[in-house]
Amino acid sequence: MTPNTPSTPRHSGGSLGARSAAHLWGHFARHGEGITPPVITRGEGVRIFDDAGRSYLDGLAGLFVVQVGHGREELARAAAKQAEQLAFFPLWSYATPPAIELAERLAAYAPGDLNRVFFTTGGGEAVESAWKLAKQYFKLVGKPGKHKVISRAVAYHGTPQGALAITGVPALKEAFEPLTPGAFRVPNTNIYRAAEDLADDPKKFGRWAADRIAEAIEFEGPDTVAAVFLEPVQNAGGCFPPPPGYFERVREICDEYDVLLVSDEVICAFGRIGSMFACDDFGYVPDIITCAKGMTSGYSPIGAMIADDRLFEPFRDGTTTFAHGYTFGGHPVSAAVALANLDIFEREGLNDHVKTMAPAFRSTLERLDDLPIVGDVRGEGFFYGIELVKDKSTKETFTADESERILRGFLSSALFDAGLYCRADDRGDPVIQLAPPLIAGQAEFDEIEQILRSVLTEAYTLL
Repeated sequence: MTPNTPSTPRHSGGSLGARSAAHLWGHFARHGEGITPPVITRGEGVRIFDDAGRSYLDGLAGLFVVQVGHGREELARAAAKQAEQLAFFPLWSYATPPAIELAERLAAYAPGDLNRVFFTTGGGEAVESAWKLAKQYFKLVGKPGKHKVISRAVAYHGTPQGALAITGVPALKEAFEPLTPGAFRVPNTNIYRAAEDLADDPKKFGRWAADRIAEAIEFEGPDTVAAVFLEPVQNAGGCFPPPPGYFERVREICDEYDVLLVSDEVICAFGRIGSMFACDDFGYVPDIITCAKGMTSGYSPIGAMIADDRLFEPFRDGTTTFAHGYTFGGHPVSAAVALANLDIFEREGLNDHVKTMAPAFRSTLERLDDLPIVGDVRGEGFFYGIELVKDKSTKETFTADESERILRGFLSSALFDAGLYCRADDRGDPVIQLAPPLIAGQAEFDEIEQILRSVLTEAYTLL
C-alpha cells in the first residue's frame, strides 16, 4: 500500500485547478485524467478557503505546521520588514542577526546542554544533518566504525536519501533504492497491536519495546551504531505515544552503548504536544533535537538540528569543519518570522492552552469509540490518530483493496466535502490523523467529532 495524502477530493473545477493539473507536480500526489487538485487560496484562524470560497476546518494545521493559525498579519509584517533590511545572506562562515537571535532562543528552550543550533530549510534536512553529524562526531573522537542508525517500524523521518533510509515505511523507499546503507529498524510503540501478554500492561510493553533497541545495538555491534532516531509521538501509523518508562529506558540504553539519542521533533516540537520541545513532555534529554514545521507556523520555511555542547566540542579547534550546509538554511526572513512566531507563543500562552485543552480534545474524540469502524483513539496534546477496523472485537484491519476503496475512494473526498481537512493514511494500519492549529478549542473539537461521526458511519456501510 502507498501512503495517502491529506484528505482531498478527486475532482475540482475551476481554471486554477485546470492550470494546476497542466503544470504543477504535486507532492505525494496522484496525477492523471480527471484528477484536479483542490486550490486553497487563503486561511483565517482555524479555517482555510478554496477558490470557490468554500470554508473548511483545518484539522491538520496545514501539515502539522500552522500552530498559531492562518492569517497572522504580524508574521507577514515581520517577513516584510526583514526582507527590506536584509533579504538573504548565507550562514557559510557568516552570520546574520536574526539567525543569531533565533539560535539563542532555541537553545534557551532546549533541555540540558543542547546549545548548538544548525539551521536547515526543513525537517528532512534536519534529520539528514543529524545523521551526518553523528558519523563525523564519532570519527573525530576516535570511534570511526560508529555509523549505523536505528529507528522504528513505520516511522517517517523525511525524504532525502539519508532520512529516507531512516524512514521505516517500505512503500516510500522501494522506488528509490538502493538507499544510504546503515539504517536498521526496531518495533514501534503501537500498544493497540501489541502481543496479548503485553497489551494490558503499558509499562511492561514500554520496557519490551525499548529493550528491542538494546537488542538491535548488540546484534549490529555497539562499535558500529552511532544513533537512535525516535519521534516523541510517532507520526506514521497513526500517533503512537510512548508507554510509561519507555524513554527513560531508551536513554539508559544509549548511554550504556555510547549511542546518540536523536529526538525527531519535526512534528512534535513547538507546542504540538504541549511544550516547546516534546522531550520535555516525556521527561528525557536527547543528544540532538531535529525540528522544523511549527517553528514559523509555516509562514516561512526553516528547520534546525540542535546539538549537545559535547557534540560541538571537536569542531572548536579552529580547523575542523562540519562540511555540510544549505543555501537557504537559517534564511534571515525565515529566522525573523520564527522569532515573531515564538513571540506569539509566549504572549498568548499557546503551550499552556494546549496542556489545558488536550484532555478535552481527547475526550471529544473518544466519543467516536461507539462507532463499529473505530478501533483505537490515541495521541497526545493536539496530535491524534483514529485507527479504523473492519471488526472491533478482533481488531481486523482493512485489506489493500479495502484501503484503496474506503480511504482513497471515499473518506478522503467525503471528509473534505463535509468541511474537514485532515488526513486519511495507511502507511501502517488505516487511520484518520488530526492536528488542528494550537488556537483551536472546544467548538472546533466538536465540529471535528461531528463531521467524523457522520462520514465514518457512512464509510462502515461500504465495507
